[in-house]
Amino acid sequence: MAISLKGESLRRIIVGTRFMSPSWFRSIEPAPKDPILGVTEAFLADQSPNKVNVGVGAYRDDDGKAVVLECVREAERRIAGNQFMEYLPIGGSIKMVEESLKLAYGDNSEFIKDKRIAAVQALSGTGACRLFAAFQQRFHPNSQIYIPVPTWANHHNIWRDAGVSMKTFRYYHPESKGLDFEGLMNDMKNAPDGSFFLLHACAHNPTGVDPSEEQWREISSQIKAKGHFPFFDMAYQGFASGDPERDAKAIRIFLEDGHLIGLAQSYAKNMGLYGQRVGCLSVLCEDEKQAVAVKSQLQLIARPMYSNPPVHGALIVSTVLGDPELKKLWLNEVKGMADRIIGMRTTLRENLEKRNSPLPWQHITNQIGMFCYSGLTPEQVDLMTSKFHIYMTRNGRISMAGLNTGNVGYVADAIHEVTKSS
Repeated sequence: MAISLKGESLRRIIVGTRFMSPSWFRSIEPAPKDPILGVTEAFLADQSPNKVNVGVGAYRDDDGKAVVLECVREAERRIAGNQFMEYLPIGGSIKMVEESLKLAYGDNSEFIKDKRIAAVQALSGTGACRLFAAFQQRFHPNSQIYIPVPTWANHHNIWRDAGVSMKTFRYYHPESKGLDFEGLMNDMKNAPDGSFFLLHACAHNPTGVDPSEEQWREISSQIKAKGHFPFFDMAYQGFASGDPERDAKAIRIFLEDGHLIGLAQSYAKNMGLYGQRVGCLSVLCEDEKQAVAVKSQLQLIARPMYSNPPVHGALIVSTVLGDPELKKLWLNEVKGMADRIIGMRTTLRENLEKRNSPLPWQHITNQIGMFCYSGLTPEQVDLMTSKFHIYMTRNGRISMAGLNTGNVGYVADAIHEVTKSS
């Protein structure tokens, strides 16, 4: 006998069925906090008047304030009336890409003239690395990439999520607090022929340890002998020496030696365009035909990933680099930022040595770029935070841009206190 259900009875059955449906997200656990961005979250929650943030790699002036470069302000003024709000091409701003290539490969680069470089606008350095990682996985699915120990933490996330197998190579020597050149060369020699190697073009993050020019030449020779592919991440061009041209030296050495290379560029640091997410990915190819094919494949990958890059940051970069007056101003401002960081290195070292620290601190001034790999242990870093309200990543990396004349003595006191019994 058929049973007819109407009204309230039917509603109860439907609601009950709804409660019995599977929960799609019940098993999902909270993700761990980002080891770098989580530092700032903790810093902002701290109510101490003495708190200091030397965790995140963002430039600050001597008053501890964020900086908008004058060249960027002027570029913003010039483009304020811009009416272009349409989509950029998938490959981004042609002008911005052209200026980026000149900055990295040289104004008179034969590779640019011969149209051998496949290049697209990318979502800053992270986006450029991620796009290349996806490209590597698609066309070399059985390849692996060798990543230096240590490196920027997000490098591992990028290549892992792209499905690329990762291995590591020695880079930093904890005892000398310098480059483990012998270990690096041996690992490159012993890696399978035709491996991908991730290299920091300048101002290595997090160590601040860069190879010398002669060491770069030996690295280039070893990579060429083994048929490896070098992929450079150049997030800090200008922050190593204060001169973007000089900081591109490693790139130029590899070009001179006949390598094909990949390169990620970012304008987050050297133009202060952190929130604009503007950068460039380029791949040097054998000829123009190959470059056209590679660029088309990069765009094919980008299309379902983010479709088109944003326009505003690209307008700022192309305006600054494309105008001789603004570019000159930018170069002066980059040098000013680098010089302040170099000065803070000297001041921090002097403050520690004045306190009769039992430890040597010359590595602070030997290292270059935005970061100092202090040598502090995770336990000492925890004590710096809990006792002195000084925030940094647990690997002991200090963002030198977070130091200023008002807090460098306090930070030196804290470092001395947590290390004097070492």
